[in-house]
Amino acid sequence: MKNEQEFERVAMRVSTVSIIANAVLTVFKLLAGALAHSGAMISDAVHSASDVFSTIVVMIGIRISRKASDKDHPYGHERMECVAAIVLATILAATGLGIGYTAVSKIAGGDASNLTAPGVLALVAAVVSIIVKEAMYQYTRVNAKRIDSGALMADAWHHRSDALSSVGALIGIAGARMGFPILDPIASLAICFFIEKAAYDIFMDAVDKMVDKACDEETESALKECALSQEGVLGVDLLHTRVFGNMIYVDIEIRADGEETLRRAHETAERVHDSIEKDFPKVKHIMVHVNPGEAPRTSRMGG
Repeated sequence: MKNEQEFERVAMRVSTVSIIANAVLTVFKLLAGALAHSGAMISDAVHSASDVFSTIVVMIGIRISRKASDKDHPYGHERMECVAAIVLATILAATGLGIGYTAVSKIAGGDASNLTAPGVLALVAAVVSIIVKEAMYQYTRVNAKRIDSGALMADAWHHRSDALSSVGALIGIAGARMGFPILDPIASLAICFFIEKAAYDIFMDAVDKMVDKACDEETESALKECALSQEGVLGVDLLHTRVFGNMIYVDIEIRADGEETLRRAHETAERVHDSIEKDFPKVKHIMVHVNPGEAPRTSRMGG
C-alpha cells in the first residue's frame, strides 16, 4: 500500500508541475509567435498546448490504474496506464500532422516573398522553450524511472519532443531572419517529424505492455535463480512471464521430490512464491505449479 501511495503521489506532483509549466510556455510562445510573425513558433505553441491536455490524460490514467481489484477487474487496473499512453500518443500524432499540413501548405505556395521574416522575440521564445522543456524532460524522466511509470515516461518524451521541436523552430526562425523566410515553415515541417517519431515510440511501448510481452531475459534468469535457491526445489521446468501495465505476472513450474508429502510440496511452492514476491517488487501475481521429480541422493541438481 505504501508503494502504491508513493507512486500516485510522485506521479500527481510531476504531472501538476508539467501542466503549469506547459500552460505558461503555451501562452508565452503563442504571443511571441503572433507578435513576431513566426509560424514555426505558433506551431511550437500548439505543441505545448497539446502537452497540457496529454498530461491531464496521463493523470487520469494513472489515477484509474491505481484502483484496487474489483469483481469486474480481478487482475487490477494497471493497463489503464497503457491506455493513457496510447491516448497521449494519438493526440501527439494528430498534433504533429496538423502542424505538418500547415507547413506544407506554406511551402507549396511557392512565393517566398509573401513570407514575413519573424521578429527577435520569436528567437527569445525558442531559446526559453528549449531550456525549460529540456529541464522538464530530465525532471519527469528521473521520477518516471523512480516509480517505473510508462505513462509518465511517455510524458517525459513528450517534453523532449517539444524541446527538439523548439530547436527546429530556433534554426528556422534564425534562418528566416537571415534572409530565408522559407526556413520558418520548413522548421515547422521538421517539428512535425519530431512529434510523429515521439508518438510512434510512445504508442509501441504501450502496445508491448498491453499484449502480454514477456520480461527481458535478465529478469527471467533472475526469477529462475531465485526459485532454484529455495529449499526443496530440484529444478525449474517452465517459466512464463508477462508485463501487465508496469507490473509483472509470473507462471512457474518447479520440480520437487515426488516422494514428499503434499504438505511438504506445498511448503516448497510457498517458499518460491514468497521469495520471488519479496525480491521482485514489480511482481504482482505468481502462480507456482509443482511437478514430481526424483531427488538425487548425493547432490542437488538445478533445472
